Amino acid sequence: MDAKVLLLSLVTGGVVGALFQLLRLPLPAPPVLSGILGIVGIWLGAQVVEWIKGMM
Repeated sequence: MDAKVLLLSLVTGGVVGALFQLLRLPLPAPPVLSGILGIVGIWLGAQVVEWIKGMM
């Protein structure tokens, strides 16, 4: 993945998080580390399936 895309994603997420905090809105993301790790796990599972499909 392109580093520019990763950096833009991080900056965009930071701006959105800051705006939600300033507007006192609930964050549009899991509030705890376990929720974030669950999302990462879903992504990893999808990547593993794509990798296995590519081997066949």
